Amino acid sequence: MERLPGGRRPRLVSSLGLGRRSWEVTLDEERGRLAWRDPRPPRRAGENCFVPISEIISVEETELNKKQRNIGKWQKMTKLHAFTVYYVKKARNHRWRCSDVTFWCVDEHLCNQWIQALKELLEMQKSRPKQLLVYINPYGGKRQGKRIYEQKVAPLFSLASISTDVVITEHANHAKDNLFEVNIYKYDGVVCVGGDGMFSEVMHGLVGRIQKDSGIDQNNPKASLVQCNIRIGIIPAGILHQDCKGSTDCICYSTVGISDPVTSALHIIVGDCQPLDVSSVHHNNMFLKYSVSLLGYGFYGDILKDSEKKRWMGPMRYDYSGFKTFLSHHYYEGTIAYQPAKHTLGSPRDKDSCRTGCYICKKSEQQLAEQHKDCGLKHEEGEEEWKVIKGKFLAINAVNMSCACPRSPKGLSPAAHLADGSADLILVRKCSRFDFLRYLVRHTNQDDQFDFPFVDVYRVKSFQFTSKLSEDNESNVMDIGKKRFGQFCRDHPACCCNIVNSTWNCDGETLDSSAIEVRVHCQLMKLFARGIEENCKDEAAYSQNSAEQLL
Repeated sequence: MERLPGGRRPRLVSSLGLGRRSWEVTLDEERGRLAWRDPRPPRRAGENCFVPISEIISVEETELNKKQRNIGKWQKMTKLHAFTVYYVKKARNHRWRCSDVTFWCVDEHLCNQWIQALKELLEMQKSRPKQLLVYINPYGGKRQGKRIYEQKVAPLFSLASISTDVVITEHANHAKDNLFEVNIYKYDGVVCVGGDGMFSEVMHGLVGRIQKDSGIDQNNPKASLVQCNIRIGIIPAGILHQDCKGSTDCICYSTVGISDPVTSALHIIVGDCQPLDVSSVHHNNMFLKYSVSLLGYGFYGDILKDSEKKRWMGPMRYDYSGFKTFLSHHYYEGTIAYQPAKHTLGSPRDKDSCRTGCYICKKSEQQLAEQHKDCGLKHEEGEEEWKVIKGKFLAINAVNMSCACPRSPKGLSPAAHLADGSADLILVRKCSRFDFLRYLVRHTNQDDQFDFPFVDVYRVKSFQFTSKLSEDNESNVMDIGKKRFGQFCRDHPACCCNIVNSTWNCDGETLDSSAIEVRVHCQLMKLFARGIEENCKDEAAYSQNSAEQLL
């Protein structure tokens, strides 16, 4: 093909066979799409189809089978040449599937020209991974992880010419330890197949390895962590719990829109990239955990602690423990100190949900970078105002994302953003059991779950918590507060009743200490995802009358 000035490829337009008819097929590099339409007066709108180049998986030369060859009397006298285009087909509810369409012609040169042109455009998709490191937990998801990968994911990776090094984990923290040993820089991404623990292992191993190689001390809560540019892919395996305790189910729903292994695999293949905020959790200058979804104290911490004792019950243990915890109605007294996230544009009470290409995430990152450049991170954290709240709480939740899941389509904080450098701090004060039930029910409907007098929500970039029980022995937060906290909010007088500690639920894992210091690191890691698409209709090469129906 000839090229236009500036090296741009002109349109490639040909009349190619599709099924029993000839179609006008167009490869438009400038608009970035492959389109085909019936040149005759259209009878159905579905006969005009297109697929973005970025969502083409692969193209291969094809031998027509006997049924495909029986397409016309005159074609039987001539050898036909064909090629098949594999592409992403978008279905309902953000579900993706691999579909294909086969074009044929009698001119071998024309067929090769199309194959070469499409392959050249696919080679220009630089964000696509070529080599992946895959960790499979054979015991996760009711022992379905290995089977799901081999039957549903591996064939797609092979079709997309992605090479993989597969590691079957044999014990807890196998993946995390392995990531500190292997040469991670030869891979374009790391994929985890399994349940909650597998993603946590891979995330901690990869982020920890980057900090180690960069000479960063993770035990320093004020350290500026180095961004991890190696993307992580999540392949949910088996039957997921459909609870809201911060699992890979939650992460998939918040970043892709659905928890489905094929959909996640296709997002990896096309090279999607979604930055993600990560919160570091420390206790007395000692690193505890990273969190990407939920940090919950009180209600969600008690559920997790109780459910861990009943693992023999399977997934239903969460329902049992949740009901038991609700009836117990424990509240916890403590002190919370937080720094407002003044660099962000949105607020937890607005209706701006985080979606693909989120403007708030992009703008917030720019503003945060400018602040660090102008005044320096240390100066900023030392001088900016802190606020303190003391009270009795049924639940204290800090979320880096909406935490949406099947039972709670909006999540714990519907307007939380994936990559704006902040977390939404939700404080549920002591209230009646009936009022707390009303609050929980609102997570399942469209009503505003923050519209209660006993619920407060703040967008923060860091916070500290000390329980009443440990305040006498661990006075770090209050000592700092006397020096730099500007505003004190006290809604309840001190009380000696119910002085017990809850447990922090950190992305589905318990923390040993109740007194913690949390800081949000803006876009510290990246996922193979694109965020939830606003309009997930069939935009690519198929409408309701798909190409398969036309063959």
